[in-house]
Amino acid sequence: MAVVRDLRVLLRFQGFRRLLAVRLISQGADGVYQVALAAYVVFSPEKQTSAAAVASAMAVLLLPYSLVGPFAGVLLDRWRRRQVLLYGSLLRALLASATALLILSPAPDWLFYVSALCVTAVNRFVLAGLSAALPRVVDTERLVIANSLSPTAGTLAATAGGGLAFVVRLVVADSDAAVVLVGAWLYLCAALATLSMARELLGPDQNLVRERLGAALTGTARDLLAGVRHLAAPQRREAAWALAAMALMRFCYGALLVMLLMLCRYALTSTTDDGLALLGLALGVSGAGFFAAAVVTPWFAGRLGPGRWIVVCAGAAALLEPALGLPFATAPLLAAAFVLGLTTQGAKIATDTIIQSSVEDGFRGRIFSVYDVLFNAAFVGAAAVAALMLPPDGRSAPLVITIAVIYATVAVAMFRFGRQ
Repeated sequence: MAVVRDLRVLLRFQGFRRLLAVRLISQGADGVYQVALAAYVVFSPEKQTSAAAVASAMAVLLLPYSLVGPFAGVLLDRWRRRQVLLYGSLLRALLASATALLILSPAPDWLFYVSALCVTAVNRFVLAGLSAALPRVVDTERLVIANSLSPTAGTLAATAGGGLAFVVRLVVADSDAAVVLVGAWLYLCAALATLSMARELLGPDQNLVRERLGAALTGTARDLLAGVRHLAAPQRREAAWALAAMALMRFCYGALLVMLLMLCRYALTSTTDDGLALLGLALGVSGAGFFAAAVVTPWFAGRLGPGRWIVVCAGAAALLEPALGLPFATAPLLAAAFVLGLTTQGAKIATDTIIQSSVEDGFRGRIFSVYDVLFNAAFVGAAAVAALMLPPDGRSAPLVITIAVIYATVAVAMFRFGRQ
């Protein structure tokens, strides 16, 4: 199998093996933590969740990333990325433990959201650092393969972590706090795995590192402007188009996820436990789509080019998502989840490759942080739109059709850019 052969080649690089281990453990912990939050906010029997409530929770958790993201990029181009991974994982372990205590206590909801926000804010540093460090541990010839397998493996690890969270909650202990503590333990394991790498391994280069934090923070606006100019250069215009396309596809993903949450909670199941189990199954099927993307993307992107592969992914989603989603039945929706995982991850792999191939190492951290900001802003915007369009049970044909139109627009725009 080609994907097994490619992974075997990459695992010969010691730095890649160790960075991959950190990614798998860290994103596995993310999966555990995120499912625990979803279960607490959406599937608690005492809560009557609405689409507006889900959108509000996403806004509280994700919108402040627009403030954190730019600083994360600037600091990642100055701080040792290995140290960011180490201390970020330790901090997440501590903050996740605090979240578990808040779930058990009669604390107000806003305090719970602040705690969760802090955990996910630190994630911006860790995930951007993992992406920016990848070219430091593999050679240029294998960067496309590494971009296919490493982030996809992380996504699968997050899916597996979500599965572990479902098992802990439904079988071992019917407690969201217990699930959050499992996530905290995994964050601690990620910190320990980071210690296997040398401080200098992940960069940035010594001559790019600026020691003084104050100078780094005061120069944020100037450095970000330089990063945007770097991205806007003619030879990197494909990267800018790919970022815009991926942001729109992330919008589609977010809107469909909110719809899926509401369908699992109300329309397709009769109890909260059944709804949580169905959501777990849908996320598992979507994870299979992520894996399929890792298998087929290197072949298609290698022959079509990353930009044209984005066209194929967006076009396939435009055709298949409404065909499978409009019946609002369990089996077609599970098939739609697979298509969504395949097309979203396939486009993301191509976008990562385009950015890493055209952006210089000294700018990579801030560009990936802009990438994250676009991701989260698109996700929050999608949740807000879904809240306006979704009825209480989650069935909305206009929303599904709107998403299909957006996918089609992305496909046409990227195709025309490719021809130019």
